[in-house]
Amino acid sequence: MDLLPPLTPVFLTQREVADLLRVPVRTVEDWRLTRSGPPWVKLGRHVRYEQAELLAWVKERRRG
Repeated sequence: MDLLPPLTPVFLTQREVADLLRVPVRTVEDWRLTRSGPPWVKLGRHVRYEQAELLAWVKERRRG
């Protein structure tokens, strides 16, 4: 029996990612173009970032 409901993924826009990480939108675009940033998905003509994957990407870069 499942005690917790299944999680629905939350997808963020480049602007939302930039706001969340407090970096310029251009930085998020550069990360995507150089493939050095968080994983992203293209839905039609829209780029989206799954929130859980973004936070995991940030945790991987944690220092100290």
